[in-house]
Amino acid sequence: MQFQLGEKMNLIDFVPFLTVLITFIFVSFLIAWIKNQDEGSLEMKKVAAAVREGASAFLKREYKSVAVCGFFVFLVLVVLSQKKFLPVYAPLAFVSGLLFSALAGFIGMNVATLSSNRMTESAKNSLNKALRIGFSSGSVMGLIVVSLALLNVSVWYLFLQWVYRSLEPATRMFNIASTLFSAGMGASAQALFARVGGGIYTKGADVGADLVGKVEVGIPEDDARNPATIADNVGDNVGDIAGMGADLYESYLDSIVAAMALSLAAGLSFSGMFLPILIGASGILASLIGFFLVHAKENATQAALLSAMRRGVYITGILVAGLSLPIVLKVLGPQYLGIYWAILCGLIAGNLIGFFAEYYTSDNYPPTRLVAEASKTGTATVILEGYSWGMSSTFLPVLTVAIASLLSFYLAGGSKNIFLGLYGIAITAVGMLSTLGITLATDSYGPVADNAGGNAEMTHQPPIVRERTDSLDALGNTTAATGKGFAIGSAALTALALIAAYRSQILQYGGKIELSLMNPRLMAGLFIGAMYPFFFSSLAIRAVGRTAQKIVLEVRRQFKEIVGLMEGKAKPEYAKAVDICTAGALKEMMFPSLITIILPIMVGIFLGLEGVIGLLTGALACGFVVAVTFANSGAIWDNSKKYIEKGNLGGKGSAQHKAAVIGDTVGDPFKDTAGPSLNILIKLMSIISIVFASFIMKYTFFK
Repeated sequence: MQFQLGEKMNLIDFVPFLTVLITFIFVSFLIAWIKNQDEGSLEMKKVAAAVREGASAFLKREYKSVAVCGFFVFLVLVVLSQKKFLPVYAPLAFVSGLLFSALAGFIGMNVATLSSNRMTESAKNSLNKALRIGFSSGSVMGLIVVSLALLNVSVWYLFLQWVYRSLEPATRMFNIASTLFSAGMGASAQALFARVGGGIYTKGADVGADLVGKVEVGIPEDDARNPATIADNVGDNVGDIAGMGADLYESYLDSIVAAMALSLAAGLSFSGMFLPILIGASGILASLIGFFLVHAKENATQAALLSAMRRGVYITGILVAGLSLPIVLKVLGPQYLGIYWAILCGLIAGNLIGFFAEYYTSDNYPPTRLVAEASKTGTATVILEGYSWGMSSTFLPVLTVAIASLLSFYLAGGSKNIFLGLYGIAITAVGMLSTLGITLATDSYGPVADNAGGNAEMTHQPPIVRERTDSLDALGNTTAATGKGFAIGSAALTALALIAAYRSQILQYGGKIELSLMNPRLMAGLFIGAMYPFFFSSLAIRAVGRTAQKIVLEVRRQFKEIVGLMEGKAKPEYAKAVDICTAGALKEMMFPSLITIILPIMVGIFLGLEGVIGLLTGALACGFVVAVTFANSGAIWDNSKKYIEKGNLGGKGSAQHKAAVIGDTVGDPFKDTAGPSLNILIKLMSIISIVFASFIMKYTFFK
């Protein structure tokens, strides 16, 4: 007997709120514990304060820019709702999605900047203590993202159930889904601005600092004499923590909303709508348990540190798998057991994609070492070898997503009911992202460890401190690459579910779509969609290049004009580099972000509904492959450089090292600006198409 939800309030409706409450309490204890740790010397506090001040200033200015754009979108949505193209609460849902995403990034980034110097201080005495501080900081980011997203969607779901209680179930479900898509659009818009802006900032600073510091004047990374060092550390926080958090917040929320929307067409009623919320709640509880499993012994090897991280992630996945079975059986009934197997497909696919990213990007495996070996013959061969491995690395993740999509479609019952199969694909994305609380923690940990190493270098700590922070930073590089792979894979599945939801939404509006490859409008949209990830990446990479050029000129100027800077007798003007990166990122992020928002609407008007389907499909297929290529190429170049810095192939300062540094600077905008932004691009275009579907149906040139 199916467990009916939605006709009246049940105790199970409040499970998400209880889960969020428990998470908030736990996160509060984590933050209090981090703040209670020793901050280190006055010099260490000053470095951390400068980074924190720069990061907060950037986010505040970025959020002001986003608020202006968001206000205009809000007005557009108000007009559409007044014209009956959208439910009346859609504009408010958009605002909630945008605000909650921004809040998650702001909290996570502030805790990260509080943690770096404490991590450095703890590394004086204990590797495990330093790991715990860094991972606790990352866990705040991970748990805040999933709990705020779950709270957002749960509040809207129950509120709209009450508001629309007098409507027929099908109409009520449609209004709920349509409103929640606007919340997803708000989260997606904020994520794109955060990813593009943060990525331009962090890589503009990083590339500029490396080109002058490492290559031209030959000083170590994070050396206090480098004027761009503080800007580089600020960038790690605004790009790799706030930006990544917004990215995965969006994926998490959108996957749940897509599954909820497809429940109506799949015939699963309100039970199918509430199932992804419950799966999300189970994942948060499992992540809380997984947190306590991440620890290491003193003087642990890289393999042991990585094993500690994996232990937390894998056991969290096992717990979700165990909890999901009774949830599916209780909510949907045994006749829908195939939905459970679809959830397992997502869990397994997520871990596989993460492992494949680790294989191609870690110096424990051949690809990265082969790229490092290529440095013997110069920069060109490093770039050629790294990019070729990046392209090669697309095969296994794409195959994994393809197999997971097929399996989930048929296991969920797609051969009998196509929309039940599409619901299975959406719930696969939910399953993959259910462990996000701990998966994002392992990713967000990396920038904290990186900043801790920078603090140790800038404040001249004993060699053992830098040795330990470098060890933890190297672990962070591996987990970051794994996290990027996970983010890309989840984005692909979520975008696929959103495209399915778009088709379902069109049918609910009474429209028809001719999905034939012989349809010229569909083919035109397909070509535009396949082109756009390259065009967008071009804009993002050139933006990094322009910002980096300004940083290079500024760093050169300071080394030339500030007497005693190179000898360490004078202090650089750190604020100048921070201001250049802030202004450059805020200026450069606007055009690529706005054109991404406008494109699906324009394609819909000029090419019709079929053109939009082509656009979304082309952008998904091409964007997925390009994102994997960029992310893995960049990580391979980065880790091949670090492999040489460990003393291999000539070590720091050698010709091989300089060649690898150039490769790393090429890869920086690949892996931290263009690549991650494509994750958001493919989801944002899909959800904008859904929100504006009824408007396009009326005003398109092709009825």
